Amino acid sequence: MATRDAPPPRAWRGVIEEFRAYLPVTPRTPLVTLLEGATPLLRASRLGRHLPGIEVYLKCEGQNPTGSFKDRGMTLAMSKALEEGSRAVLCASTGNTAAAAAAYASRAGLPCFVVVPAGGVAVGKLVQAMAQGARVVPVEGSFDEALRIVRESAPRFRLTLVNSVNPYRIEGQKTGAFEICDALGRAPDVLAIPVGNAGNITAYWRGFVQYHRDGRSAALPKMWGFQAAGAAPLVLGHPVERPETVASAIRIGRPASWDGAVAAARDSGGGFEAVTDEELLAARRLLAVEEGVFVEPSSAAPVAGLLKRAREGRLPGGIVAACVLTGHGLKDPESVLRTERRPEAVPATPEALERVVDEVLAVR
Repeated sequence: MATRDAPPPRAWRGVIEEFRAYLPVTPRTPLVTLLEGATPLLRASRLGRHLPGIEVYLKCEGQNPTGSFKDRGMTLAMSKALEEGSRAVLCASTGNTAAAAAAYASRAGLPCFVVVPAGGVAVGKLVQAMAQGARVVPVEGSFDEALRIVRESAPRFRLTLVNSVNPYRIEGQKTGAFEICDALGRAPDVLAIPVGNAGNITAYWRGFVQYHRDGRSAALPKMWGFQAAGAAPLVLGHPVERPETVASAIRIGRPASWDGAVAAARDSGGGFEAVTDEELLAARRLLAVEEGVFVEPSSAAPVAGLLKRAREGRLPGGIVAACVLTGHGLKDPESVLRTERRPEAVPATPEALERVVDEVLAVR
């Protein structure tokens, strides 16, 4: 509670207003915002028991307005689309971009067209885009084919493309790096992040570099990008024609930001690694039961990667690592139902409940 002598706390204004000096906006740029950003950076004390010798933080991007990190870039992309007089926006998506584009287009009063791979989008994300008024167009093909179509179609139909090939998307997403530095008072030693279309690792590196140049962080982190083993083109060094993984958000075989991601890993002294679907799902469950943080499978990739490195004796001691958890678990509830046993009904009696309580506590 504010005292009579202290001013009230300043309300968060969204990433454009908070980081305006670092973004390509002018006084004439309309502000299209849902007050995205300011997501928590949690110290993962219980998870740290599985990663001895390091300090782990979780950047919980699932607490953005539409439940993923995509909101950071979409606020800027949509604001610039409105400034440039766009008549409508278009994107390809595995789900999170669709949800963010639909929400911010609605906020801007612009029609939104979303091209998705048929059957390849988690229901939670598809429902968001539909509910927020986007015209969803499923295509018979992968995300990579959907992206090819929209890149060809946007100039032809005079629509603004709001995928991460839009430079404003990367500019907005870099604000996550600023927030991590502001919260820690420094850059982490390692930034661990999921990699699909590779725009986010590109964006975070740009943000860290800018803060470092301005003297707002004394050092730069190593960028560790983690991909699913069935969709790991940056690990393999070549595109994957038919990517397969339970983590639909990173089921991408030809990352649009390939060059930026490679440069981020190279220039930071980092790299790319793959984790299996089993490792992803185990890390997702560990985050939920140990830290109370529920994420979609792709978001667990950096935690799965750190755990893998620890098991193999490849995790340096004494480091501070920040894991970017890109999307909320409610984005993909079906993935939980496929792996967890549904609870069975019991009689409505205290005795029946007592048996359940005893069963659980006996194994703790």
